[in-house]
Amino acid sequence: MDHNHHHGHSPIKAEAQELTDQKNQLADKTMHGHSHAMPPQNNDHAAHGEHGHDHHAMMIDDFRKRFWISLFLSIPVIIISPMIQHIVGYHLEIPYNMYIAFGLSSIIFLYGGWPFLTGLKDELKKGSPGMMTLIAIAITVAYLYSTAIVFGLEGMDFFWELATLIVIMLLGHWIEMKSVLGASRALELLVSLMPSEAHLLKDGETVNIRIDALQKNDLILVKPGEKVPADGLIEEGESYINESMLTGESKPVQKLKDSKVIGGSINGNGSLKVRVLGTGEESYLNKVINLVQEAQKTKSDTQNLADKAARWLTYIALFAGFTTFIVWLLLGAELSFALERMVTVMVISCPHALGLAVPLVVAISTAISAKNGLLIRNRTAFENSRKITTIIFDKTGTLTQGSHELARIVSFNSAFPERELLRLAAGVEQNSEHYISQGILKRVKAENIIIPTAEGFNYLPGKGLEGTVEGRSVKVVGPNYIQEFNIQVPKSDAEEGVETVVYILIDNQVAGFISLKDQIRPESAEAIAILKANNIKNLLLTGDNDRVAKSVSDFLKMDGFLANVLPHQKQEKIKELQATGEFVAMTGDGVNDAPALAQADVGIAVGSGTDVAAETADIILVNSNPKDIASLILFGKATYRKMIQNIIWATAYNVIALPLAAGVLYKQGIMVSPAIGAALMSLSTIIVALNAQLLRKQIKS
Repeated sequence: MDHNHHHGHSPIKAEAQELTDQKNQLADKTMHGHSHAMPPQNNDHAAHGEHGHDHHAMMIDDFRKRFWISLFLSIPVIIISPMIQHIVGYHLEIPYNMYIAFGLSSIIFLYGGWPFLTGLKDELKKGSPGMMTLIAIAITVAYLYSTAIVFGLEGMDFFWELATLIVIMLLGHWIEMKSVLGASRALELLVSLMPSEAHLLKDGETVNIRIDALQKNDLILVKPGEKVPADGLIEEGESYINESMLTGESKPVQKLKDSKVIGGSINGNGSLKVRVLGTGEESYLNKVINLVQEAQKTKSDTQNLADKAARWLTYIALFAGFTTFIVWLLLGAELSFALERMVTVMVISCPHALGLAVPLVVAISTAISAKNGLLIRNRTAFENSRKITTIIFDKTGTLTQGSHELARIVSFNSAFPERELLRLAAGVEQNSEHYISQGILKRVKAENIIIPTAEGFNYLPGKGLEGTVEGRSVKVVGPNYIQEFNIQVPKSDAEEGVETVVYILIDNQVAGFISLKDQIRPESAEAIAILKANNIKNLLLTGDNDRVAKSVSDFLKMDGFLANVLPHQKQEKIKELQATGEFVAMTGDGVNDAPALAQADVGIAVGSGTDVAAETADIILVNSNPKDIASLILFGKATYRKMIQNIIWATAYNVIALPLAAGVLYKQGIMVSPAIGAALMSLSTIIVALNAQLLRKQIKS
């Protein structure tokens, strides 16, 4: 391999994707108390958490108040109801009891039922009758019929059923909305990471300014224990920084001069002077928030299926309700009985749980993923991770560290022992940014070797570099230089093709060599083992030769490798696998792997760090930890499983409950009252909400 110092290592960074500034979340129905998803969010940092969160919290508050007042008013209605007296077996004579029940029920209907009545108006205006329509029709029919009984119509009133129906509906909505709010918590935590003030260093003085007043290139002071106010580059100081809430990386990360820091991370015990690189819309945190919002707003195939099912179920419920009413009348039942069956059918078959089944899972999974350093850009691809049969790993920087570590130092001359070779080599290497230089200097620093100064420093393009150290001519060169000048070198036991070898020439005599090796990440083996346990084939894809590819593949016990693959050929390799029926995931760095990531069924950009927007990837992993890839696939499977469980539960519940509500088993003595129907419907919704919350246990931080 060429030891080419002429070309410094300056990795191309993915251009930040222009994220649209759409501020609405998933279809938001919270205005009238029925939220299928999270409240609308605002991208402005100050307003983002407050507006959506406060509006949603107010809605929860409103439902709680309506619930308690309606419950309080329902108690006397239930006590004076002739039906309840008959069931329980007591007798209570109260003058004007029907009028008292009518008065209290009117308040419950208008005050407690108001969110449902306004919801009906909204749904009809949009031309899409839904859950609110069903509930509103059911409570209106029950109220109008009972009122007619009070004022002279023959029959038995529905007031106690009406009151309990509204109370249970309010309780169900209140609990559901609390679940929805819980789903947005992780996103709000991301928003709240930003401090409100920054310490600006200006003309030798420290001035406290609001974070939104920060400009690019400002110099700021970050004191120990404080949150970093903006993305930037350390100009002075060193510290350990906790980035766990942003990247999922649990260990604090050491930051030195010229290290990048992310706004919202927490500084350790060092004091830092940071040059601001990005604020506001440009900041890493804002890009993450935007990505999360985009993903939560995007509907996947599964969600479209659930939406379609909910819409059809609404029409079926309306049709079934009116059909039940007509059939019972034709069978000679009393008007009150036929009405009761109709109301029960409409209430019990509300596709409430179905409407919530997928959006709540979407909201929770996307926010949890972001907190763990998995950013989902394409929901369908994320859910499709359950179908992956083959996963292709780009080697450098994914399964390996991407930074070459010193593997060995071998001396051919007793006058220059290993430590002395390293010291002299470091003298010339200190002037280079090349990965080989960085590997050598890292070892020198670890061994506390004092680096001598070099004079007459000179690049040897494509071959190495040279200089004069302590009066000696020192060259650190690659195999190209050795071949060009036909220099004889003793046979080494360096693994040819696996290790990168550089020779050290002192006064034009080969004194020894240093070899470097791209280290395999400690987490790689575990990631491969998890994938194998889940029957997912894994292949290594690399531009390196067969020997390098084989050594990594064998060491990790992978299923195979594709070596000597040039960047433009990666896409072809994926097409070939897809042609054989494989469902392929590709992991790469998102820059030179862009065509392959786009071609793959699921494209995963790995280790994009603060450049979160990898244009062609479906999913972005903030860390370069290969275990995150395994976690992502398993979490994608778990998310899809939760969606399907919720859809099955919500649909099966209706299939069973609807005929019971219609009175199919009436002759067998099985009857469901409107109040029990409302309780079952609310219970169904709560089960779906709780099941979605169980996703939190599926991912390991």
